[in-house]
Amino acid sequence: MKETVWKIKKFEDLTTEELYQILKARVDVFVVEQNCPYPELDDYDQEAVHLWAEKNGEVISYCRIFDIDIKYSEASIGRVLTKINYRHLKLGSVLMRLALATIEGRFGTRKVRISAQDYLLNFYQSFGFRDTGKKYLEDDIPHTEMFKNE
Repeated sequence: MKETVWKIKKFEDLTTEELYQILKARVDVFVVEQNCPYPELDDYDQEAVHLWAEKNGEVISYCRIFDIDIKYSEASIGRVLTKINYRHLKLGSVLMRLALATIEGRFGTRKVRISAQDYLLNFYQSFGFRDTGKKYLEDDIPHTEMFKNE
């Protein structure tokens, strides 16, 4: 079995196979596992930097990263996932560290705003995100807006 390979690409640099594997992973986690039909194709992928871990051609951990003034007035990270069979590897922590380093390196900021599923609040707090107090349902899943300013 091959090692885990990390990749980062802008939308226009993705191969069709990479895009397919990214969308498959997102649907597997957010639609099937969480039993949540939602508009997966939201016209933001084209403006994102895509960061993922791949094993044997399968996307196993992923997020998309946005520059300032795309999703929020700050940079942001979204669609954060690790497929269920790989969560024991703690790839989510590596993914978040890489995403935050990418934001600082590419966009020159440490200010990041995210929309976090509530069951992951402690996970995001461990990276310096703070609860803004803005709580809401997104696709019937409780979310909290979080902000990191350092």
